[in-house]
Amino acid sequence: MRLFTKRGGTVPVPDVPLITSTAVALALLFSLPVLAQQSNLATGANVSASTADLPANHAIDGDTGTRWASAGQTDPSWIALDLGQPYDLDQVEIFWEAANPETYEIWGSNNGVDWATLSVQTGGQFGHRTDTVDVSGIYQHVRIQGLTRSAGNYWGYSIWELGVFGSPANCDSGCVLAVDDSTFEARVTGGDIVDLHYSVNGGGQINVRMHESAGLWTYAIPGLSDGDLVTVSFTKITAGVGQNIPAKDYVFSGSGGSSSSSSSSSSSSSSSGGSSSGSGGSGSGSSSSSSGGTSSGSSSSSGGSSSGADLGSIVPLYDGSTPLEPAITVETPTALVTRFSDRARDRHAKEDMFQAYDHYLSFYWEDRTASIEIIDEVAKGGDSVRMNVRTQFKLSDTEAENRWFYRGVGTVAEYCDNGVMVVVDQYNYYKERTYNCRESRNIQVGDKLEFEISQFLDPSVPNGRANYYGTTFLYIVGEGLVPWDVGGATPFGGIKDSVKIPETAWLGGETTIHALTSGETDNHYMQMATNLGYDNAQPFMRGRRVLHSSAVDGVHDENPIDNPPFAPMTGLAGPHYINDSCASCHQRNGRAVPAAVGEPLDKWTFKVAAASGAPDPYLGSALQPKARSGAASEGQVSIASWSEQNGLRAPNYAFTGVVPERFSARIAPSIVGMGLLEAIDETALIALADPEDSDSDGISGRVNRVIDPETGDTRLGRFGWKAGVASIRHQLARALNTDMGVMTSVFPQPDCGSSQNDCGASGAELADNHLQDLTKYVALLGVRPQRNYDDPSVVNGQQLFTDIGCASCHTPTHQTSAQHPFAELRNQTIHPYTDLLLHDMGPGLADNLGEGEATGAEWRTPALWGLGLSACVTGGVENPSGGQGNEVCTPQHGYLHDGRARSIDEAIRWHGGEGQASNDAYQNLSGAQQQDLLNFLNSL
Repeated sequence: MRLFTKRGGTVPVPDVPLITSTAVALALLFSLPVLAQQSNLATGANVSASTADLPANHAIDGDTGTRWASAGQTDPSWIALDLGQPYDLDQVEIFWEAANPETYEIWGSNNGVDWATLSVQTGGQFGHRTDTVDVSGIYQHVRIQGLTRSAGNYWGYSIWELGVFGSPANCDSGCVLAVDDSTFEARVTGGDIVDLHYSVNGGGQINVRMHESAGLWTYAIPGLSDGDLVTVSFTKITAGVGQNIPAKDYVFSGSGGSSSSSSSSSSSSSSSGGSSSGSGGSGSGSSSSSSGGTSSGSSSSSGGSSSGADLGSIVPLYDGSTPLEPAITVETPTALVTRFSDRARDRHAKEDMFQAYDHYLSFYWEDRTASIEIIDEVAKGGDSVRMNVRTQFKLSDTEAENRWFYRGVGTVAEYCDNGVMVVVDQYNYYKERTYNCRESRNIQVGDKLEFEISQFLDPSVPNGRANYYGTTFLYIVGEGLVPWDVGGATPFGGIKDSVKIPETAWLGGETTIHALTSGETDNHYMQMATNLGYDNAQPFMRGRRVLHSSAVDGVHDENPIDNPPFAPMTGLAGPHYINDSCASCHQRNGRAVPAAVGEPLDKWTFKVAAASGAPDPYLGSALQPKARSGAASEGQVSIASWSEQNGLRAPNYAFTGVVPERFSARIAPSIVGMGLLEAIDETALIALADPEDSDSDGISGRVNRVIDPETGDTRLGRFGWKAGVASIRHQLARALNTDMGVMTSVFPQPDCGSSQNDCGASGAELADNHLQDLTKYVALLGVRPQRNYDDPSVVNGQQLFTDIGCASCHTPTHQTSAQHPFAELRNQTIHPYTDLLLHDMGPGLADNLGEGEATGAEWRTPALWGLGLSACVTGGVENPSGGQGNEVCTPQHGYLHDGRARSIDEAIRWHGGEGQASNDAYQNLSGAQQQDLLNFLNSL
């Protein structure tokens, strides 16, 4: 490694092997100027990007061997930083990779929505270069907006490192911050009154300078002389400490004159009188809006607005005070340390002839997980890799196997270093090597260390069989765990060598699991995250047991003869309920599909209400068909018939009991990936909202604000078909309550109408530790990678997806926050294809019951990851020819909130309202183009 001087100190530059040539390496080394020492504000900032074929955080990680790359041939594209607080900026440095812009702009903002242009750069040429651009103004957000690519750039935009420099804005008593050319904000940092001092020039006007790029705003105050120093009081009307409030919510009063002018959102406002008088407090009532929020049409400074409401009331789920679980990967001066978990498996990953790897065996929650620590000293210039293993039960004295370095000769489970581990005690083992038997040399950075730990338990294990295998992991020396696929031959001529999946196909970031190679097409959604934390395997397994256990008799739905009933779930269901376990509706964690005409819809939730929108007096908030303990059924619902027109069908429902005045039919969705969606920062989602369609693109997504049932705080809704729930914990607790009739500490009251008297007692029934385990299980499910990512049809389909406007709602890429308590979910670049916002989907998909702030026509954008896998997960497998390993998928398709769409094509053609333009564009594609788009969606 070499070092070069950069603002803030020395930064390592990788040696030439990480770059394509010596010439390029020298260009990288000397392209950054040697500047005065000043901290790089980009370090540690929150980063996001419009697209990320390579993660956005690579542009600010201090490593000039890693880079952010936008999606290819997508103009414009951007990368943005949230610096965490306002800074008085003076310079931006961009260390471009060869794929760079000819024209780009640097923007600044204080809310992440309204942007001022700080600089326009033109004439850029293809090739590695560093641009040092002077900027000015007080801003918290900085965005690099690539407009056109340089000649010869057939890719996208790519940045090795991004630097932002300036000094903290003096906000001890408040900062005046520009928003755009007509409005500004004051950031309140303490107290209700913010006193700011300004010199007065000729004409008795106060020249309020926001910053150089925004110009001057003038407010006339009579009686002032040139050079007088006056005090302008910003009287807070509706803000809380730390919030941004539009200027029209303030009254300005000058102590140097007898009267003052009321604030205006237009520049060059200069009335000599004004509606307020005195010190400003008496005029506050006329400034604009009530304490409930800003008036309709005003600009919300918190990143977006919902029906003109002030989103400053939303309280984040997690913030800087949230306790964090230990990191998965830690760098020390001498080693790269990775700490994660594993579980026992029946067979090996690549043995498709058995189809016995992904499923869970009896007693999976007991004695059959392991915690693993990889200490990679080669990554830091040392010579060894050590793997420490901690088990739940003693391993066999002679078979504590830990296979390293895949060969694949003769069998797809063959490794060249099959040695047993060194025994420390009955729970702790280790293996340490300096030699790579696959390459016949010492271990080097970049080596593929595929390994598998066999949990051959001591025969004294109390339950279940003793011998198991483990997960197949691919560890890249110096890099870490990576999702893998198979491709090509090993150096020994073996088959199914493991290859790292490109990071652009890691739909779930580092939670992404390896490609399916065992042939178990129904088990895609049931796998633990690849980066499952060191202490999280057992909570994950315990939570899985809760999900698969009946709340009537505690029976496990898998291997019920071997697996004993789970006593803490026994007898909890009802008296009114829909189904008796989570897995009864979410089979294999997948989505449900409509039942046959006339059959009970027992995998659905029917939200119900009286005509007023209040809970139905005879049903409560959800219709619960099943009953026990002497209660009466609330009636069944079935599909009476289908109405079909132009190849699209819609269900007609039949109720056997009370027919509610209003209802919303919702089928059970898949639950994979929910943890990552919970980890997206609220500000990132709010920034996507455009309730007034200010850019006139026909898309006006907005957030649903919901009340936290435990704290009473206002939260951003992100789960459920109408984004009616803020967190996984609350979504699960609500489902337990309304779907299974199980009370928790979150919802201790049964779902009951005012005219019902057989709803059972109040009070928590399921202990909170079981709810916590269930929450962790759902949050830490792994996401399958994208498949066929290099197929030309899929690549073209991905571009068409953007071209016809699908990505306007199905946002491809997000960066999760650094504040989620689960380390597995923090700082991940993910590709869920959702904005989690509400969109009006037109009358064809509308029902007559909203939820929270959502109307009957509004639905939350569903995530698309796993879309092409869902039919096999739902339908399961069959074995028509008999024999082990001959199971084949029996797909069942059902898409949209009620499963009406029998194909993805139908689902697209159901899009109305805000989705109509994309629907029209899809139908105007050629047949081959439509197939490309469908191939892309099926690859997710």
